[in-house]
Amino acid sequence: MIVEYDGAAYVGWQRQPNGVSIQQILEEAIGRITSGKVTLVGSGRTDAGVHALNQVANFKSLTSLPAEKIFRGVNSVLPPDVVVKNLEEVPIDFHARRDVQSKVYVYRICNQNLRPALGREYCWFIRYPLDIAKMREAARHLLGAHDFSCFCATGTDVKDRVRTLTAIIIETGPDGLIEITVEAKGFLKYMVRNIVGTLTEVARGKRQPEEMREIIDSRDRNIAGVTAPARGLFLKEVKY
Repeated sequence: MIVEYDGAAYVGWQRQPNGVSIQQILEEAIGRITSGKVTLVGSGRTDAGVHALNQVANFKSLTSLPAEKIFRGVNSVLPPDVVVKNLEEVPIDFHARRDVQSKVYVYRICNQNLRPALGREYCWFIRYPLDIAKMREAARHLLGAHDFSCFCATGTDVKDRVRTLTAIIIETGPDGLIEITVEAKGFLKYMVRNIVGTLTEVARGKRQPEEMREIIDSRDRNIAGVTAPARGLFLKEVKY
């Protein structure tokens, strides 16, 4: 299944004891339609407040209902901020997380003098002018395999923090829109948001583009920049 959701009201993808998650909402909806308990396997975990354009998940069910009826039924009971865009049968050994080849995230910044009234829930508003050329120059240092400890959330217990960034593209659009698209097989917690926060500091002249190499080599979260707000981040695509 491919799912789109507005993450603002949720504690993230994964079930949590302190609030409602996207996984919980979907599992309960599927259970109502199939009359059976299911466990969703997602392609990855999006954090609290992060959105998804095309999250991928799979589940196993003994229901005799065809996929099309499950698709229509689940959408009929989901809240307005979650929708299943596609649902189909796959081979029994398909695994939404283990079979991932890469994930694509996009971060949206609104860079203009006046704060936006519409769409403000889906971008980071920055009124200070940002130097896109410097941002792109700094971003080039991120490509390839690195220990990204400097961009990992403090307190994360993941030991292997080497990740391979295969693409990072920075594009501009109308009304001060900046989109930063990042692709890798996997990401550390807050990694994209911490990268974006550091790139904006370069773009504002607080850091030089070549400092990005030193930040990565430091493996120190305290050396890198601020964490960008969750509201601007979207899981755009999962590739298999």
